[in-house]
Amino acid sequence: MPRIDYDPYNILGLASDASADDIKAAYRRAARRLHPDVNRNPGANAQFQEITAAHDLLTDIDKRRDYDRSRPQIDNEQLVFQFRVVASKPYLPIMSEPQILYMLGDIIPDLRASEADVKRESRLNLTLVLDHSNSMSGTRLDRVKVATHQIIDQLGPEDILSVVSFNDFATIVIPAGTVTDKPALKARVSVMAASGSTEILKGLTAGVEQNRQYLAPRLVNHIILLTDGRTYGDEEACIRLANEVAAEGISISAMGLGQEWNDKFLDDLAAATGGVSQYINSTSAVVKFLNDHVRNLANVFAERVQMIIAPDPDVKLESIFRLAPSPQPLVADQPIIQLGSLQINRTISVLMEFEMPRLEKPGFRSIARLSVTGDVLANKLQRHQAISDMSLDIAPSDGRDDPPKAILDAMEKLSLYRMQERARAAAEAGEVQEATRRYENFASRLFELGESDLAQQARSEAEQVAYTKSLSDKGKKALKYQTRHLLLSTGSEDDA
Repeated sequence: MPRIDYDPYNILGLASDASADDIKAAYRRAARRLHPDVNRNPGANAQFQEITAAHDLLTDIDKRRDYDRSRPQIDNEQLVFQFRVVASKPYLPIMSEPQILYMLGDIIPDLRASEADVKRESRLNLTLVLDHSNSMSGTRLDRVKVATHQIIDQLGPEDILSVVSFNDFATIVIPAGTVTDKPALKARVSVMAASGSTEILKGLTAGVEQNRQYLAPRLVNHIILLTDGRTYGDEEACIRLANEVAAEGISISAMGLGQEWNDKFLDDLAAATGGVSQYINSTSAVVKFLNDHVRNLANVFAERVQMIIAPDPDVKLESIFRLAPSPQPLVADQPIIQLGSLQINRTISVLMEFEMPRLEKPGFRSIARLSVTGDVLANKLQRHQAISDMSLDIAPSDGRDDPPKAILDAMEKLSLYRMQERARAAAEAGEVQEATRRYENFASRLFELGESDLAQQARSEAEQVAYTKSLSDKGKKALKYQTRHLLLSTGSEDDA
């Protein structure tokens, strides 16, 4: 029988006194939507395995009796996260062609978690994987050392730290262990020297080995990769390693310093594990970036937060984008979407884009079943699951189908982000006139929104493409990550 990790009654949407007929009926309803024979979406398959496990347990009299006797009781002391989903339309208008539907999903920490008298157990198992190749010489490596020293200062005696440096080899600067003799740890970091080339896989592999030594469900198991260069020939192997460690509960955040690193690669690496990718545009910003990131890790409410999206058979999940706390595109064609850490005082917000089929008859229909799971670190029973099964009416349009303000804001800013992505793609494909036109349109839109500094950068990039037929490394990264940053001002409203 497949493994069952969560409450089988909740999985099937049933009360604990459900009859055998109720259980069978719930399973049949799910099978009509999610069975692999009718729904090839990877999220549907993952959810149906869980539903099958819940059904098999509850239809076995002996196993159900044993489960009911030992079933964990959720009391008022248990902290939970909420999962709130809002659709971009109050109903689906009748249409003879496909239409797009957006859903904004918010994962909200328990408000009690921010109270001073609630005991928190957000201990870190942190690994720093630091590039010390030739290009890091001078001020860059000096600032990384300062940042690492400050991270050592802010960690507690129960936190676990390891530090790996890499060029074309990996060196264990600080083996995984508790943070006790801080001066000795800082001294190890201080002797790092720049040399060699950049081979990220070697550093990442060594970092994973260190993090695994203390891997535990009550820890925030996290790797921070910092590099200023490209790695050649091992990017696919790095992504495979990231997918492997994500299944173990390790997340990876990637920080690119300067202009020479591959932003798509670092995005993919972080997205595979629920981490974040960030652009550090100047050496002076290294210390703040690293320290802010570690402070956020120490303020975690739930760890290993994951989402499984199961659209109905005739519905397609086009894209998913994390809006907050760190804006980033996520991988839509994976069975499990890693969302990383839910902080005590910050909501995880994701915007999902669905393509709906032609809807030519009025009625009521289901759209997608969404499941969010995570480990609430303060609880004795850590695992928590929240399920939202989204359905809407199909009706003739009456002109009252404007999106809620929070979704409209998110859609507009995501559209802006996609404008610069399309402009960049045109430039990289050598379509000079198209790229120039797109960057100019992008700049105009930014001016309309009052983002004059960013608009000037977009206009400069349009001129760069027009005269040199290529993008500047600095310009394309600055536009990409600063446009993402605009999404941080998007959030759900109470009236949404």
